[in-house]
Amino acid sequence: MMAENELLPAQDLLPKIHLQWFASAEDEGRTEDPSEHKLRKAREEGRIPKSQELTGGLVLLLPVLTLILLAPWLLRGCVQIIRFYMDRCTTASITDGELLMEFLYAMVRMVLPITATAVVAGITANVIQNKGFIFTTKTIEPKMSKILPKFGEYFKKTLFSFEGAFNVVKSIVKVAVIFIAAYLLIRSETPQLISLMNTNFWDGVVFIAETTAKLLIITSIIFIIIAIPDYIVQKKRFMESMKMTKQEVKQEYKELEGDPLVKGRLRQYMHEMLRRNIPAAVAKSDVVITNPTHYAVAIQYDSTTMAGPMVMAKGVDALARRIREIATENRVPLVENRPLARALYAEVEIGEMVPENYYQALAVILANVYNTKGK
Repeated sequence: MMAENELLPAQDLLPKIHLQWFASAEDEGRTEDPSEHKLRKAREEGRIPKSQELTGGLVLLLPVLTLILLAPWLLRGCVQIIRFYMDRCTTASITDGELLMEFLYAMVRMVLPITATAVVAGITANVIQNKGFIFTTKTIEPKMSKILPKFGEYFKKTLFSFEGAFNVVKSIVKVAVIFIAAYLLIRSETPQLISLMNTNFWDGVVFIAETTAKLLIITSIIFIIIAIPDYIVQKKRFMESMKMTKQEVKQEYKELEGDPLVKGRLRQYMHEMLRRNIPAAVAKSDVVITNPTHYAVAIQYDSTTMAGPMVMAKGVDALARRIREIATENRVPLVENRPLARALYAEVEIGEMVPENYYQALAVILANVYNTKGK
């Protein structure tokens, strides 16, 4: 037994931190890139990579520019509202509704342009990063996990992770750069600051306003510059978090296999592949049923590998003529049957089995073809 006065090893004195907190996606078995379906679903839920620095930069820059442009108009409005109250301060009652309405009207009129510019800036920043508009209510749905957060996961994300370390470094860099920019700006304006003691009040107000506007514009530009590497890192971390395990990929494929949209795309892709291989498909066919000039449908049937006769190629007019030429070159029999050719062309796609209601008519044709070939 260890004596009480014996020193403990240094590693035993350190707080216990799970190494799993630092695990990457590969360490967790998520080695596969996210599928388009998963990324689309995440986008529909409002989970996309974006930088708050870009939003903050634009929301600061555009209202400041608007404030600079509207400064004379805003000043006149302030003077008018002060004059309005000064003229009535000795005659009007404090309960007079006209005073309140005039104040609200003047406040809305002066604040509305700045507020509208900030809203437009915020929407623009999100549209740029989202590559379009996204409207979803899932991000504001009440969840118990938001009311009662898991502190372990919170500290893991904010302190013991690459994202947490990056945010700390980003905040330090941001504060340091803004501090240096403010210091250099104020230092360059020091002579004028000293000379304010010998100027009138209005010149001092104008100088302070101009210096403040410069500082705000510089700060917003710094935010926008920092947003570029921040967005790159956020996108990389987002794609890392969206990675899938091989089991998840298999499960998603099974779920989507029954999706009509996915089935339609696969069928279209298969049809395009078969159309590109019409010469080979017609050459392997057992018979080509014709209209005789407008329609041509190539049929193949192998009882050992097929559940029923399959349409290998089909065409109308010029394509039908090409199918007949290929069939003649490869000695594939041409059989004229106008109703059957029209029906198969209209109802059966390339690569699909012939419906059972056409088996009887097709059986007669195939029997004659096989007899001719000696099968």
